[in-house]
Amino acid sequence: MLFNQRRILTNGIELNIVEAGEGPLVLFVHGFPESWYSWRHQIPAVANAGYHAVAMDMRGYGQSDKPSNIEAYNQVEVTKDVIGLIEALGHPSAVVFGHDWGGPTAWRCALNYPDLISAVGVLSVPFSPRPKDPPLKRMQEIFKGLFFYQLYFQKPGIAEAEWEKNIKINLRKFFFLASGSYEGPSSVALLSEKTDLLSDIEDPKSLGSWCSEDDLDFYTKEFERSGFRGPLNYYRNHDLTWELTAGEPSKIKQPAMFVAGEKDGVITLARDALEKMPDFVEDLRVNELIPGVGHWTQQEAPDDVNRILLNFLASL
Repeated sequence: MLFNQRRILTNGIELNIVEAGEGPLVLFVHGFPESWYSWRHQIPAVANAGYHAVAMDMRGYGQSDKPSNIEAYNQVEVTKDVIGLIEALGHPSAVVFGHDWGGPTAWRCALNYPDLISAVGVLSVPFSPRPKDPPLKRMQEIFKGLFFYQLYFQKPGIAEAEWEKNIKINLRKFFFLASGSYEGPSSVALLSEKTDLLSDIEDPKSLGSWCSEDDLDFYTKEFERSGFRGPLNYYRNHDLTWELTAGEPSKIKQPAMFVAGEKDGVITLARDALEKMPDFVEDLRVNELIPGVGHWTQQEAPDDVNRILLNFLASL
């Protein structure tokens, strides 16, 4: 299937989108360190099922605009990108699917724009309402004495320098580290005290069929284009997002689905949120863990994800 690619003005910036099909709008929101391309298996399946399937490069990524201010990457602003895109595409509503950082964005779209978001699906990151304390304070308490990648990402310039030193090898290492093939600690967070993220991680040389050499080359070229400053800035807005979302609703009322890999380190960290999610997501129609699969859900298990996703869409 041929995809159409174009840039769309939304929320004061231009986002690169890739689209196929006609019908009700289904939006795909990617995470870190990824691209619209992470949804390459879902776009044709959803388009062939009678939908307008659209995957975007999030702000800071790929061929989308890259605002220079760190604060421009808070989740309230990123959510407005998605909402503005729905309006710019001329659809009255949309179903939104998100993975990794795209998960909180998708949840927040559903939470705050119930008239525009008719249903929501998220991979990897379970929904949880706004916490009582600032997120960074909590992370510092939980991971005291441990290397935690999200804390390492906080200081501008440090992680960028590491990531950009050898983009292809670092992407391959990180993809491997968080995949179902990695046999080390179940979470990318719980690593012994060290000073960087990737130098002591084995380079697997190959990621297997879920991410071929051509796939890895695509990601590499995208990050050679964009760099890592924008993508890392998402992590630098935990506390600002927390401040800006005081008083937002705490329950998702639309039809929702959640899927993750059983070996996803995010699930290890967010086990409590996973268990409590049905209390806050009132119409949770799917809540499934896929055996043997790590963090890159829709790439590691495209057939399973497509089946679940299409069944969910058919239920609406």
